[in-house]
Amino acid sequence: MALEKWKQDYNKKLVSYEEAAKLVKSGDVVASPLGTGSCSGQMFDAILDRHEELQDVIISDSIQIYPSILYDPKFMASIEGRITHMPIFGIATIRKMYAAQLADFCPATTMDAGDKYAERADVFALMVSAPNKHGYVNLGPTCFYTLDAVRGGRKRGHLRTVIAEVNEQMPIIFGDNWMHISEFDYIIERSAPIPAFKRGQATEVEQKIGNYVLELINDGDTIQMGLGGISEAVAAGLKGRHDLGILTEMLPLALPQLVEEGIVNNSRKPIYKGISIASFVLGDQALYDYISENPSCQLYPGSYTNDPRFIAQHPNLIAMNTSLMIDFSGHSSCEGVGHTMVSGVGGQLDFLIGAYWSEGGKGINMLSAARKMPDGSLVSNIVPELPLGTPVSVPRTFTNYVITEFGIAQLRYKSRRERALELISIAHPDLRGELRDSLKTRFYPKPS
Repeated sequence: MALEKWKQDYNKKLVSYEEAAKLVKSGDVVASPLGTGSCSGQMFDAILDRHEELQDVIISDSIQIYPSILYDPKFMASIEGRITHMPIFGIATIRKMYAAQLADFCPATTMDAGDKYAERADVFALMVSAPNKHGYVNLGPTCFYTLDAVRGGRKRGHLRTVIAEVNEQMPIIFGDNWMHISEFDYIIERSAPIPAFKRGQATEVEQKIGNYVLELINDGDTIQMGLGGISEAVAAGLKGRHDLGILTEMLPLALPQLVEEGIVNNSRKPIYKGISIASFVLGDQALYDYISENPSCQLYPGSYTNDPRFIAQHPNLIAMNTSLMIDFSGHSSCEGVGHTMVSGVGGQLDFLIGAYWSEGGKGINMLSAARKMPDGSLVSNIVPELPLGTPVSVPRTFTNYVITEFGIAQLRYKSRRERALELISIAHPDLRGELRDSLKTRFYPKPS
């Protein structure tokens, strides 16, 4: 009888995109999960098609991988004031929106994103797998803030409507990564492959940074790493290491190879032995195939995986994160420069605090020493102070190791002046002189 009931409920909840879009009211905040778990661009576009009827609607998401006119500056400028985009993390997809100052931004870490959506969202639209025989659907490669946002929003009495796109091509990933169809108000059926991503290739600078990172990784360490050239360089250089564990925000694309080669086995982790733990996955098809219904790879909410108190329970936790810029005292930014956003803090602060308190832990900020301007001149990414308006993603209190292509600086036990000298030693050689001159006017006592 129970089996028949959930199927009946499922059928009663079926709607079209247009019908689902009509559930949005003026003044609503419409939230959606990160990456592959987000509702489709078709869902967003159906809401945007109603722009003449709506006022003061906010759409919020993270890591935008499904095409939508929501990310088109020309269109969004034409409806300004009616529907606004407010991500908590952006990628290249929305850089033009930021440049045109058409997208707002909501500061959030991975750990607290679910709490913030639980407080703000009136409508939550997500994508899930087809239900199993018990009426449970899987969240696929994205757990992240979804469970906290939906269940927390319901508990607070703020979340009014939950719309699920049921995609029969969504892979099944184990962990605390399930919801029951009774948790959804409306359902849209869909069948489409989830986007896959090519593995990056390290540039010469990224390879040099990766080589320095490898000097800090020992057998038995638990590592947190993500997407990009530096991660690929680190993964390729791990041959010969043994018994590494994975506790991370995002599973690395190289995971299948690292397991196959005996480098990663999670045997020395105090918690979840034998299991790689993360909150989401963005990968190529090989990674999706590897993690699908694989008990050794599990996803949990970001409020759990990224809780510094949980992270710190893992000794020798190596947290590797990239920055855009760092100042002489150790304040760093990975989110933007000045008032122009680039991405968001994500899980960087969560993991660096966790590594800070992990016995033997090492929190690592990685960045290129300088960037080349259009006129060919070099500008240092190690600066006396961050430009006005630049967000401090990681405060100097929790900054430990900083790595550029020119070496490793360790700041944790050093004063402001000592930190500045350490950082100048790994700055671009052509720019160290002017950085030293700047140091003298800022951190050295002035003669009386």
